[in-house]
Amino acid sequence: MGSPKKNESKGFFAAMSSGLSMFGNAMHRSVNGLLGYEGVEVINPEGGKEDAEEEAQRGRWKQEERDSYWKMMHKYIGSDVTSMVTLPVLIFEPMTMLQKMAELMEYSHLLDKADECEDPYMRLVYASSWAISVYYAYQRTWKPFNPILGETYEMANHGGITFISEQVSHHPPMSAGHAENEHFTYDVTSKLKTKFLGNSLDVYPVGRTRVTLKRDGVVLDLVPPPTKVNNLIFGRTWVDSPGEMIMSNMTTGDKVVLYFQPCGWFGAGRYEVDGYVYNAEEEPKILMTGKWNESLSYQPCDMEGEPLTGTDLKEVWHVADVPEGDKFQYTHFAHKINSFDTAPRNLLASDSRLRPDRYALEKGDLSKAGAEKSSLEERQRAEKRNREAKGHKFAPRWFDFTEEVTPTPWGDLEVYQYNGKYTEHRAAVDSSGDIDKDDYTSIEFNPWQYGNLSAE
Repeated sequence: MGSPKKNESKGFFAAMSSGLSMFGNAMHRSVNGLLGYEGVEVINPEGGKEDAEEEAQRGRWKQEERDSYWKMMHKYIGSDVTSMVTLPVLIFEPMTMLQKMAELMEYSHLLDKADECEDPYMRLVYASSWAISVYYAYQRTWKPFNPILGETYEMANHGGITFISEQVSHHPPMSAGHAENEHFTYDVTSKLKTKFLGNSLDVYPVGRTRVTLKRDGVVLDLVPPPTKVNNLIFGRTWVDSPGEMIMSNMTTGDKVVLYFQPCGWFGAGRYEVDGYVYNAEEEPKILMTGKWNESLSYQPCDMEGEPLTGTDLKEVWHVADVPEGDKFQYTHFAHKINSFDTAPRNLLASDSRLRPDRYALEKGDLSKAGAEKSSLEERQRAEKRNREAKGHKFAPRWFDFTEEVTPTPWGDLEVYQYNGKYTEHRAAVDSSGDIDKDDYTSIEFNPWQYGNLSAE
C-alpha cells in the first residue's frame, strides 16, 4: 500500500482528496504574461484566481529590483539552479544549509521517546512526528547560504546530542551530517536538486536519511516530500510541500505514510497532514492528523482506518512558542543554532558561525555581507585552482565517500558515511583538561585544507 487509505472506500480520510476538488489547487492560479513577462506564475495562498495580479505587486522586492532580477533569471527557466547562479544577499538569511540541517534536532526528544517505546507502531508515531516538526522552520522564505567546500557545523549543549555536518562536494553541492545521543544516531547525505520555473522553484530532496534507535537497533528510513517555493520575484514568497512523506522501519517492515495536502483556493488544506501507521502486512494501525505548522495527533484505528471505539485523539507534538516579529521568522532554536551557546570547546575554524558574510548579515550590514560573500566565493575558486595545480583531490574530514549508490524518487545518490573521527576528535578535546573559555571572535573562518589562500 503506497499511500494512506484516503483514496479507499470508507477510511477516516476517505474524502481527503475528493474534498480538495471543491477548492481547486493553488498551483493553477497564475498570471501568464504579467507585466509583459512570459511564463510568470503568481499565487496568492489566501486568495483565488482574481487575486494573482494584485499579489504580483507585493513581496520584498522593489519594482526595479523585480525587473532586474527577472531579466537575469528568466534564461534559467527549466534549469537546476542549486549552485549555478550568484544570488543577491538581499534574499538570504544569516544561516547556512549545514546549520539548517541541524534544525531537525529541535524536537529530538521525540526520537528519545521512540527509542524508549515498547509499541512498534507508537515508535513510528513519535519518529514521524519528529520528521514533521522541522517543517515549521522550513516555511521560512529566506535562502540559507551555500556552504563552502570543507565547511562544517558543530552543535553541542542540546538534548545530550553531538552534531556535525560537513560540505563534502561542491559540484554537485552535497552535505553530510551525523548526530548522536544515548538514544539514537542520525545520518544524512543530502544533494538538493532544483528546477527553476520563473517565479517559483521546485526543490527535490535527493538524499538518504537514516535513524537508528539504539535500544533495539531499529533502523528507520525517511523519504520526505518535494517542496515548492512560490512567488520568488513577483508577490509574497511562500512555501508548500504537497505530497507523501514515508518513514519505513527497515527492521520490521512497518511504515508510516503521511500526506501533505496542497494549498487550495483561499488557503484550503494548507499545512494539513494526514495519514496512517501500517504494519508489515500494510494494515492500518494508527491514524495521524494535524498541521505541520501547529501540532500532530494520533488515534488507534481499525482495519478500515476508522478510529477505534473507546479511544481518543491524542496530541503527540506541538510547535514551541516562537519570537514575535522576528525579521527572519526564526524560532528560538534557530537563534540558538546561530549562537555560540551551542558551540563546543575548541570550535573548528571551518564552522558556519564564523563565516564573515553570515555574521555581517546577522548584524544587518547587507553591503558588507555581499562583499564578504563575493570574497569567499572567489577564495573557493582560487582554492580549487591551487588544489588542482598540485594534483590534490579533496577529501572530507569527517565523512568518507562510499561506493554505495542509493535510488531516490528524484535520482540516484552517492552516499557519504560518517567515519567516527569527529567522535575521537571531541573526546580528545574534552579530555585535554584545558578549561579556558573559548574566544570565538578570534577564530578566522577557514574551511580550506590546503592553507589560507588569502595569504598567497
